[in-house]
Amino acid sequence: MKKIGFVGLGTMGLPMAKNLLKAGYSLRVYNRTASKAQSLQSEGDVEVASSPAEVARNSEIVITMVTNNQALEEVIKGENGVLAGASAGLIIIDSSTVAPDLVQSLAKELAEKDIELLDAPVTGSEPQAIAAELAFMVGGKEEVYQQCIPLFEAMGKQSHYMGGSGLGAYTKLANNTMSAINLLSLSEALILASKAGVDPQKFMEVASGGGARSGMMDNKGPKIINRDFHPNFKTELMHKDLGLALNVAAEMNIPVPLLASVREQLRIAMAKGYAEEDMCAVAKCYEEWAGVEIKKNA
Repeated sequence: MKKIGFVGLGTMGLPMAKNLLKAGYSLRVYNRTASKAQSLQSEGDVEVASSPAEVARNSEIVITMVTNNQALEEVIKGENGVLAGASAGLIIIDSSTVAPDLVQSLAKELAEKDIELLDAPVTGSEPQAIAAELAFMVGGKEEVYQQCIPLFEAMGKQSHYMGGSGLGAYTKLANNTMSAINLLSLSEALILASKAGVDPQKFMEVASGGGARSGMMDNKGPKIINRDFHPNFKTELMHKDLGLALNVAAEMNIPVPLLASVREQLRIAMAKGYAEEDMCAVAKCYEEWAGVEIKKNA
């Protein structure tokens, strides 16, 4: 298993592909912005393809990392999509965050052509992708998952087999629901402390030693305090993911008041021009409302 295809070299996909090269894999890659694909050629054995179909030809496994449902359908089933170049026995690993019912539908359709699909979204954002510290949550056939473990190990620190098709996608939406709620709790706590005159850096030190600590606090707290809104994970992407989670909750008739509230807060952040910034830019909304900036005390 040395010839791997990769489609989608964005914020997450590019470092994931680089880590596969470091692990000794040969890659055939495609990205809509060709310069990102060409930049990989100096990193190792890389062939730049003209389409997802060309990626699929002669690849044993194709990994996709795209932005949304529409992009995944286009990459898989569109003209010159992966399916157009695929042969029986191909394995597709999709690490995008997309709707579980889409994944299940694609898996069923691909199985009819003897092509396997794993839904394998990830936890972590750009820094974790660069450091190969992603965690994969995988749905699909367990025997197919077992075949792909070396790839997950090359790109991340752990992988978890969640069960049948779609369960990786369901797990990701539940995970992002918790992450987004934690982000809003962090923002509200930091603005409360800052408005009262507490140094937010010292507040973080206190919170890190108790039950309020979270991965979101560890990752996003320093970014907020240091005014670093470079997008490790864009506001608009988290807003999209929470929309998928809300759809799933509606299908299951599950009340999710916190999820609904958090998504609306991210919509406000987008309306204020923070869509392309890191999702922690939502804290700037709180700053505007409170009339104080979250930053270290001089």
